[in-house]
Amino acid sequence: MKQAPEENQLVRAEGPWEHRWIHAGGTRFHVVEAGEGPLVLLLHGFPQFWWTWRHQLEALPAAGYRAVAVDLRGYGASDKPPRGYDLPTLAGDAAGLIRAMGETGAIVVGHGWGGWTGWTMAAREAKFVRRLVVVSAPHPLRLRTAMLTDPRQLRASGHAFGFQLPLWPEHRLTRKNAARVGRLLDTWSGPAWPSEELNPVYQDVFQIPASAHCALEYHRWFARSQLRPDGRRYARQMRREVEAPTLQLHGALDTCMLPRTAQGSGQFVAAPYRWRLIEGTGHFPHEERPDVFNAELTSWLADPEPDR
Repeated sequence: MKQAPEENQLVRAEGPWEHRWIHAGGTRFHVVEAGEGPLVLLLHGFPQFWWTWRHQLEALPAAGYRAVAVDLRGYGASDKPPRGYDLPTLAGDAAGLIRAMGETGAIVVGHGWGGWTGWTMAAREAKFVRRLVVVSAPHPLRLRTAMLTDPRQLRASGHAFGFQLPLWPEHRLTRKNAARVGRLLDTWSGPAWPSEELNPVYQDVFQIPASAHCALEYHRWFARSQLRPDGRRYARQMRREVEAPTLQLHGALDTCMLPRTAQGSGQFVAAPYRWRLIEGTGHFPHEERPDVFNAELTSWLADPEPDR
């Protein structure tokens, strides 16, 4: 589904960056680019869009990188096809974008669903991942185990179970100017974030036609595939060890993906691995404390031999 011009304007925030459209695998993606140097591909989570990386779109170019933030399939101004909201397809989308930008590989930084896309790329599209940074995203197999064994994570993920119903979740998320999107941001974040001015940005973009449905299809695939052949095949593939140096950043106050769930994801990484807990932040540390987040990110990227 293509976006109307007036809908595109909602996502074309001005700043020290450029807006572009890139075709990959038959899908048109809206990307925002700044800087020159090694490519850093920024993949957002739910319920957001490229703008969640606005602070990194300034910090990374200043540190000598080419930063590219993308609206994932179904979000923002990117196309909204009727299918393809499974993690293997999303990983293929990201690999295709890297190729379409004339690169053979990239540093992949992902938050939430973008983080799970990054984990999946590192297992299935490994040659495209030079380094991996996952934010608020436990390894998919760690999350799967926690959902079966940890009542606290099960309760924290209650929203995802509600998303399995047809039609009603879309209505609930978008009614009253997508007020529930704002409540999710409030609930999952730490103190003093987001501001009153921030929530309406995400709420407005989430009301672009078909956005809510596409965003929920991510959750539906992950839950419903667990007992299907495609889900079992995905789980087997995700047992492959990650060969790219990996940085895992997590908010200490995250009530959506608990830190205890994310800890231990390093067991799936054969390369140098670093875990950092960012104090005073919830599910969105890259927005809640961008100064601390950016310092962790850029110092790790500058380290030629990141520690284990």
